[in-house]
Amino acid sequence: MAPPSSVVVTIEKPNGFSLVEINGSESSLLLEKQKQVSPKQFTWFLLLKAHRVVACISWLAMAFKTMLSSVKKRISVSDVSEEEAKSKRLYRFIKAFLVISIVALVIEIVAHFKKWNLNLIQPWEVQGLVQWSYMAWLSFRVDYIAPVVLTMSKFCTVLFLIQSLDRLVLCLGCFWIKYKKLKPRIDEEAYDIEDPSSFPMVLVQIPMCNEREVYAQSIAAVCQLDWPKDRILIQVLDDSDDGNLQSLIKDEVSLWREKGVNIIYRHRLIRTGYKAGNLKSAMSCEYVKDYEFVAIFDADFQPNPDFLKQTVPHFKGDPQLGLVQARWSFVNKDENLLTRLQNVNLCFHFEVEQQVNGYYINFFGFNGTAGVWRIKALEESGGWLERTTVEDMDIAVRAHLNGWKFIFVNDVKVLCELPESYEAYKKQQHRWHSGPMQLFRLCLPAIISSKISILKKANLIFLFFLLRKLILPFYSFTLFCIILPLTMFIPEAELPLWVICYVPIFMSFLNILPAPKSFPFLVPYLLFENTMSVTKFNAMISGLFQLGSAYEWVVTKKTGRSSESDLLALAERESKSSNEEKIHRRHSESGLEMLEKLKQQEVTPVKKKKNKLYRKELALAFLLLTAAARSLLSAHGVHFYFLLFQGLTFLAVGLDLIGEQIS
Repeated sequence: MAPPSSVVVTIEKPNGFSLVEINGSESSLLLEKQKQVSPKQFTWFLLLKAHRVVACISWLAMAFKTMLSSVKKRISVSDVSEEEAKSKRLYRFIKAFLVISIVALVIEIVAHFKKWNLNLIQPWEVQGLVQWSYMAWLSFRVDYIAPVVLTMSKFCTVLFLIQSLDRLVLCLGCFWIKYKKLKPRIDEEAYDIEDPSSFPMVLVQIPMCNEREVYAQSIAAVCQLDWPKDRILIQVLDDSDDGNLQSLIKDEVSLWREKGVNIIYRHRLIRTGYKAGNLKSAMSCEYVKDYEFVAIFDADFQPNPDFLKQTVPHFKGDPQLGLVQARWSFVNKDENLLTRLQNVNLCFHFEVEQQVNGYYINFFGFNGTAGVWRIKALEESGGWLERTTVEDMDIAVRAHLNGWKFIFVNDVKVLCELPESYEAYKKQQHRWHSGPMQLFRLCLPAIISSKISILKKANLIFLFFLLRKLILPFYSFTLFCIILPLTMFIPEAELPLWVICYVPIFMSFLNILPAPKSFPFLVPYLLFENTMSVTKFNAMISGLFQLGSAYEWVVTKKTGRSSESDLLALAERESKSSNEEKIHRRHSESGLEMLEKLKQQEVTPVKKKKNKLYRKELALAFLLLTAAARSLLSAHGVHFYFLLFQGLTFLAVGLDLIGEQIS
């Protein structure tokens, strides 16, 4: 018996659902649900949806209001930085570029919604001044502007690829060093432990200037170096202009001298030549001729007790070795986003750049601290010169031209601090990028006329100076901050995706490899590096053309953060005797004066600092956001998201919302 073609089944349910008519042959027993909703249920459904929409709009409005109030408050309590007030040329250029972009964006929006097109509209069909301006702009853009922008973008892209290739080669060299476990080695029996006279004479210098927060921990760390007491002399080279601070440092030095440490205090009345002048003055002392090596530590550096035993033995058996450089390690690398991003940069600098250059060509730029020099190498290379703000790189280049070799020891680390505020980091980067250009102008004739090989000359000129110190900040700023937003208004010169996305992300991935814990910050690192290109480009130009800001030297602000062991040692030292007890024990007039100064210092109100506003970064933020709005009209996709997030990064930096928050 054949089944019926259709069966009608009715099922009553309290919720109003019913199943009707299951067709066997035609619908293959397909069930259809028909929902019967009552007017009351439909009303509640609409009310629920409306409530969610209102809540979402309210949340967005409150978030937007909170953001605007935060920005308004930051602007009202912030000051324009001194550097921004002095450097106006680049800011005026960016501001003019921004105004033109905003006008162009308004016209583009009108053209987009009115669907104007150059190919569809004949000259006699043009209606109105705005449409005529738009058609004239299109013709002028295609004939004159697009070719220039296209040429510039291709030029910067080539520079970008060359620099990326250099970075890739460095990473491959680092990988090979790791794979083969290559590193400088020392003779375990270089010096007889039982015979202190077999150890060479070592001079240790601590140059400082107004380093109130870190002087004590630095002196304490250096005074605990494991080296025969009669074979080491510590010089505390103080350039401070604060009388109270000078007295505090003198007192700290006296305490360690009483403990048997061979340490002396030197102070210059006139701070000429900054750090270079300080070191030059110290090396002119008569007793320096008795020493063979000099170790240098900035005021915030805290070497381990075995530092000298891990570095000085490298010199034995290699008379051409002039410098042994140790790596920096940071006590505050996880303090905030700014210090995390700095840690990525500096880990790549030490792990890759300096290690590869030190192993394969025995040359790299001296870092100015945490290194040991052969004094003979310093003297034969002309000593410390005061002609640039990068005296460490200056002496390294001159020593290299004189045939001295350098060694970088990656496994010897010295604790130090990273700048925690954007203002301090910005000033540090300005000095680090203007100084090399000053030095390049001064050293180029000496490099060309030197007796080193052609390959070493090419490395110094094209890789060390031009590619890594000039080309890198030039293309970073020009390509990503100028040309990219410009191409949004000139689609004929649009940059391909691999230039703005794939290659930069790959290069950032390589940069972050030496600091694997920083992988979550890959994208913020890429955006922040593009943001810093403004400062680096401005510094490079000022150094290359000898502008006024190129010769400014500002001591990087320190906070005095220490490792846990340093804090315990400091607490133990303070528990034994306080500053007042030390002063009273001496029963001298100078001690009573010192006590009075300390008491005055405690009650003296400290002037509250404020966060800064950075006008160039703010102008570029609005420029990039304007370009992002233009790219949204054309549905550029990746271009829009890159410009949007890059613009927001510039906005956060311009409002000083990254790093230490003061006000």
